[in-house]
Amino acid sequence: MTGRKLDRQAAFSGTKPIPDHLLLNVPRLTNWLTQNVEGFSGKISVTQFKGGQSNPTYLIEADDKSYVLRRKPPGNLLPAAHAVDREFRVQQALWREGFPIAKPFAYCADMAVVGTPFYVMEHIQGRIFWEPHIPDVARPDRIAIFDAMNKTIAQLHLFDPANLGISDFGRPENYLARQIKRWSGAYRASETRDIADMERLMAWLPENLPESDRTSIVHGDFRLDNLIIAPNSQDILAVLDWELSTLGDPIADFVYHLMTWLMPRSELGSGTGSLLGLNLAELGIPKLETYAEAYAARTGLKELPNLDVYLAYNFFRLAAILQGIAGRLRDGTATNDNAAMMGTQVEPLARVAWSHAQKAKNL
Repeated sequence: MTGRKLDRQAAFSGTKPIPDHLLLNVPRLTNWLTQNVEGFSGKISVTQFKGGQSNPTYLIEADDKSYVLRRKPPGNLLPAAHAVDREFRVQQALWREGFPIAKPFAYCADMAVVGTPFYVMEHIQGRIFWEPHIPDVARPDRIAIFDAMNKTIAQLHLFDPANLGISDFGRPENYLARQIKRWSGAYRASETRDIADMERLMAWLPENLPESDRTSIVHGDFRLDNLIIAPNSQDILAVLDWELSTLGDPIADFVYHLMTWLMPRSELGSGTGSLLGLNLAELGIPKLETYAEAYAARTGLKELPNLDVYLAYNFFRLAAILQGIAGRLRDGTATNDNAAMMGTQVEPLARVAWSHAQKAKNL
């Protein structure tokens, strides 16, 4: 790993040539698209998006239209991970309700086409901001983008899964306990070194999880860089990356992207973006408390309870996710060029998670 500082916008924007182990069979794919995607025609060129961390994602450019293909990666994978069929299903349900999402066209379970299951969706032209302080944008626009982000996740959490036909999309009972078990197991399977705070968290969290009486669709990875913003307005055109979506506790899902305000910074710029230490008032970005109050008002809550426990859970969960990226690097299945740097954030994230657990203990 080099000592260069990561330029997140440059590192994750646009496409790149496809590495050999992720190449697609273009003739077979073209034939499948012709038969299964209405309106498709012509020859295609295929490149890979830089930003995919888990499920490789490709830009398919045809004669007069472009598409996005998202596939399960090849190789040795963790159980229940990379479920692109679930991604496709939840996007279908939300698309029908007018939620901002890329239109899903077709799903393919036939391994003979590209080697793993995949789905194809609309390619939406817009802006993706990889830095949460949104540089080079006017202050009023920044204010509007943060408000639109808040409004969008509130809208998601107000959907009734039964009305969308996906009441069986997950088991809402004991959501947090099952998540802790899942990510503890994933961490163990990907473990590359001993991290004391992760051990403490795996012991403490199952005994201290808050009860929730709400169930919603949870995105699982909702944050600014998973949103496509319109080219000439501050509207959100699409929410991306539904790999971790299920049914569960909406507060846990919301608090996940509150981590941005508290995210430990990396000297190399690895991990996820951070607002820590920035002059939020000058930028036009709301304080964490103000942003949380806006979400609570939109979803009919008086407040967000047990915030430190939810933060401990989410920082632990993200640490386990990034450890999974480090594990895929170890196993030779990583799909992102910056996987090594991502792994360096596991220990700092675990440290912050344990600090919030200690705050919760002292309340």
